[in-house]
Amino acid sequence: MDTLLSSEGDSQRTQYPYVTGTSVIGIKYKDGILMAADMGGSYGSTIRYKSVERLKQVGKHSLIGASGEISDFQEILKYLDELILHDNMWDDGNSLGPKEVHNYLTRVMYNRRNKFDPLWNSLIIGGVKNGHKYLGSVSMIGVHFEDDHVATGFGNHLARPILREEWREDLTFEEGVKLLEKCMRNLLYRDRSAVNKLQIAKITEEGLTVSQPYSLKTFWNFAAFQNPTVGAEGSWILCLMMFCCTKTCAFVDASFSFIARHGSA
Repeated sequence: MDTLLSSEGDSQRTQYPYVTGTSVIGIKYKDGILMAADMGGSYGSTIRYKSVERLKQVGKHSLIGASGEISDFQEILKYLDELILHDNMWDDGNSLGPKEVHNYLTRVMYNRRNKFDPLWNSLIIGGVKNGHKYLGSVSMIGVHFEDDHVATGFGNHLARPILREEWREDLTFEEGVKLLEKCMRNLLYRDRSAVNKLQIAKITEEGLTVSQPYSLKTFWNFAAFQNPTVGAEGSWILCLMMFCCTKTCAFVDASFSFIARHGSA
């Protein structure tokens, strides 16, 4: 039934994302920006696609990585293509840098949020222009910030603690890659949507390079992985007792309510 607030014809596409990508991690290092993301695309809880590229170049100076709905990310890339084309048409010798791209995407995401039709993505934007390194993030509702290392999705919880401990401003390229791989390996162990196929992108004053997809060496013989129920004996009994207690209380409440309404027999 139609109402003033909704109708059968309402579009619900971005309210229920279909194919999504998980975490993206970005860090500053000595010469520029490094960014890492795996290549999984999850259809619900099924990892349906394993060759989804989520790191893309924007103009001459910027790199973007996205988690969330893949089709919405493709829409964002169309917006950015139009933005860069319009900027190039001025032919004034200047070009948009990562800070300008970040500000633009902040406005786009917040605008769509205000229409109650958000683009279901969390984005990381990084780049180098005129010797200045820039790294920022923006969420699907337009919340944005700049930092020395950023992450989206589970990376906010599982990778940022590692980065806070081990990141340094003078990281070399090799050290930065090892740090990103450590974070991605941690996500692979603990995030069900992560896949062991990733890319790492590097952007400096000289340009952008995106690695070929590769897999990480993993170790699955941890004791907690071998027998995850150790230390949890009896927990199912507690759950059963709580369930029975809840059902009993509900039955007693219903009985008293019936007696109050109809009286005792």
